[in-house]
Amino acid sequence: MNNPLRNDGRRIIWSDMDLHRRDWQEDFEEYVKENRLDIDPADEDALYDWMIETNDNYLSDERMNLDIQLSQPIIVIGDLGRWNGRVMGYKMIDSGNIKDCLYSDTDFTEWYVDKYGDLRADAAHHDGTNYYLYRVFKEGVTESQIERLQDKIYMGKATRADITRVTKRLGDEIGRVYGWDFPKSRTTVEREVG
Repeated sequence: MNNPLRNDGRRIIWSDMDLHRRDWQEDFEEYVKENRLDIDPADEDALYDWMIETNDNYLSDERMNLDIQLSQPIIVIGDLGRWNGRVMGYKMIDSGNIKDCLYSDTDFTEWYVDKYGDLRADAAHHDGTNYYLYRVFKEGVTESQIERLQDKIYMGKATRADITRVTKRLGDEIGRVYGWDFPKSRTTVEREVG
């Protein structure tokens, strides 16, 4: 995947949303020709299967690219779309490895880093769309601080300030892999000035 920058400032890591055969047709024809396959390049089913398989291989590549071990666990904060409305939730990625963020059990997912340097995902499923924010806990955060944040998320009362008090963004680590820069976070600027 070429990690395009979208108009909204998203830097796409991987997506299977909005895959269109026409976008893959030329590459498929080249693939069939280069490998001298006995497949009609106009075969829609063969093109679709190849497109899905190739895109899935790109996800495996991105997991290898983002095999970045952090010293603290990652929390996934979810705004979840359910059949009976939206709810807040969280999940812990205790491994603290960024590659472990790139797994989903939804129908379609897009992982990206937003213009503020936050790793996010939009994940569509039969009941709606989930929106995920991935953050790593800061060094020195206590178990009680982690539990307090988890409780606030579970109760739907966590604010951005609550989240940034004990976690930090992942975009800086991801940006080092892809050569992306993000505006400095307020805490980074405060540390440099102070």
